[in-house]
Amino acid sequence: MNQTIPFSLNDKPMSLSLDGERKLLWVLRTDLGLTGTKFGCGEGFCAACTVLVDGEAVRSCQFPLKDVAGKTVTTIEGLAQNGKLHPLQEAFARHDALQCGFCTPGMILVAHEFLMKNPKPSEKDVREALEGNLCRCGAHTRIVQAVMDAAGLK
Repeated sequence: MNQTIPFSLNDKPMSLSLDGERKLLWVLRTDLGLTGTKFGCGEGFCAACTVLVDGEAVRSCQFPLKDVAGKTVTTIEGLAQNGKLHPLQEAFARHDALQCGFCTPGMILVAHEFLMKNPKPSEKDVREALEGNLCRCGAHTRIVQAVMDAAGLK
């Protein structure tokens, strides 16, 4: 059954009339064309589908649309502002912290939430924070360097 669900998406007010149980991942990718959010495992384990809901990193493949009612959703597309990349995005590019790039949006959004809570982390802290994000390419070292750089620690 369709519900009207008001929320903010990438700093823009939005209201959708859709099945409230539809997963946020598919709303973003299919209904709204925001393909930066990736489908990985579909089980919430790989974190490729991570978005921020009220600043908290969530796995959108497991998150029903109804749960964003009245909240703010930020995708990788919304992290950049006024055509300027976010410092984390810049650091990932500077450190070549991607190979295939599939995990990158989720990595950046998890790192964003983490740095908001812990702006001066140790390298060990960064590694632990990103532990739930799977990267099959082996770019972990460069990813950690990028997060440390964005925090002003490298």
